[in-house]
Amino acid sequence: QDQLQQKIICPGPVTCLTASPNGLYILAGVAESIYLWEVSNGNLLAILNRHYQDLTCLCFTDDSSHFLSGAKDCLALVWNLYSVLQAEPSQIPDPRHVWSRHSLPITDLCCGFGGPLARAATASLDQTAKLWEVSSGELLLSVLFDVGIMAVTLDLSEYHMFCGGMDGSIFQPVQRDRTFQTEQENGKVFKGHRNQVTCLSVSTDGSLLLSGSHDETVRLWDIQSKQCLKTMNHKGRQALISGIRCCLAAAALTLPWALKACLCCSFHTSRKGRGVWGTPSLSVSASPAWSLQDAGESYLEKAEKMYAQMHSTREKNLVGDQEHLTIQVSELEEEVSTLRKINKNLFDFSARIITKPAK
Repeated sequence: QDQLQQKIICPGPVTCLTASPNGLYILAGVAESIYLWEVSNGNLLAILNRHYQDLTCLCFTDDSSHFLSGAKDCLALVWNLYSVLQAEPSQIPDPRHVWSRHSLPITDLCCGFGGPLARAATASLDQTAKLWEVSSGELLLSVLFDVGIMAVTLDLSEYHMFCGGMDGSIFQPVQRDRTFQTEQENGKVFKGHRNQVTCLSVSTDGSLLLSGSHDETVRLWDIQSKQCLKTMNHKGRQALISGIRCCLAAAALTLPWALKACLCCSFHTSRKGRGVWGTPSLSVSASPAWSLQDAGESYLEKAEKMYAQMHSTREKNLVGDQEHLTIQVSELEEEVSTLRKINKNLFDFSARIITKPAK
């Protein structure tokens, strides 16, 4: 049996779960409340009750400074983690932004890179996927589909958005388009799943897409050709795959490891271990889904080749611009030296003012 390092008792079934990228905090959605725990000691830090219906999704920004929550009440909220931690226990902090442009329940959230300056995407049963700016809270783009959207993700450059539909299709809309007509844009649809797509992830180099579905399969796609490269059967619906995004970030390095890890990071709610009041507990399970050989050598070679090309291009640019880089380093060193002198003068001035005897 798996050995649990920490066991957290929850007051009800957990509908969504996420961990901060820095590994310090865990968020869980229980009914309409958001529970925030500290990983190191398991202490419950906050309970946020600003949603009116059950939580459906949670995600952190890449710097762990903010997190987003979506629920069946059609609202997506942006929270400042520092404000939540600093709030008095008797007070419920206000979210930084309240996004209320969806008309049906939120089904998925995705946050790009840039911390509080990042962009976030939301998916909903109202057949739309929306792109937002976290800093200002403004709506940047809304794309209308002909089916409800269950999953959404962005590539590393945030140029392409991928949306998983209730009919099993995966759409790749162009960000300048406001509507997506399946008949006219058939070349931008990934077809293969037989049931709703519930989770998506893009590799670091933007060439591969991983998808999980209620048809009990996980599929690996080549984004450029829209062809399915690999189909992995997995017993049970792929509705609670957590960590699928972070593990695919390493796909350009070791693709088979990434495929194996995406299901090792899956979680479930267990009702076997009940607390004093008979409440369900949350546990983490690790179950390898396939071996390294199953991913195929050709896919691994292709990923390694793309990774090598990416780094060789970066090295050439650095070598060709070595003189300019040296000049920049010299200028920065001079600036640091000047700042140190200014800082010392300010410190001496402040020390004289503080220690000056009163008249």
